[in-house]
Amino acid sequence: MPGAERRIVILISGRGSNMEAILNACKSGSLHGTVAAVISNRPDAKGLSTASAAGIETKAIDHKAYESRDNFDRALADAIDSYRPDVLVLAGFMRILTEGFVAKFLGKMINVHPSLLPDYPGLNTHQRAIDNGDEEAGATVHYVTGELDGGPAILQGSVNILDNDTADALAARILPTEHQMLVTAVGWHLDGRLAHCESGAYLDNSRLPLRGVNWSTVT
Repeated sequence: MPGAERRIVILISGRGSNMEAILNACKSGSLHGTVAAVISNRPDAKGLSTASAAGIETKAIDHKAYESRDNFDRALADAIDSYRPDVLVLAGFMRILTEGFVAKFLGKMINVHPSLLPDYPGLNTHQRAIDNGDEEAGATVHYVTGELDGGPAILQGSVNILDNDTADALAARILPTEHQMLVTAVGWHLDGRLAHCESGAYLDNSRLPLRGVNWSTVT
């Protein structure tokens, strides 16, 4: 089975709902890989206990214990290397990574960002979409590069912004699609179908992103 022994390392900073989606997909066999570890920059991240309860090895590397961003990133990279990952997934990892870190894992680091990139990189994305009067908001799964939230997009999904909508309500409505997109993209990468090239992300040699996907047809 393609990718059956492929190794996934997940980085989190909070509750880890996208992490849980990957764990569940691995458990069900719909994702052909094994989560080797879940690592957080916050020792109190709720997702660490969730992963540990699922039998996954966890590690907390507190960024506050390091004098510089470079020192933290070196410690993080060393920890990741010890698990020999085939893909590194940023699932709500709230740290800006240094150029050296990104270069080390370029081409096998996937992030999920809560906006329809290139709109609204950074924080408070759903509220910014509401404040701007947008008709829709969403999420993007993309490869990570040195540009903040600027790597090539793989998948995008959206929901309509309703009258009197809130950022929390938007986030909750897009979350199931966010989970599906991330699991799908990680699976494509592990199975060797997805590639990060200089000109963008490609699935089976076709340029991405896919947007507005009918998930019943995605294979």
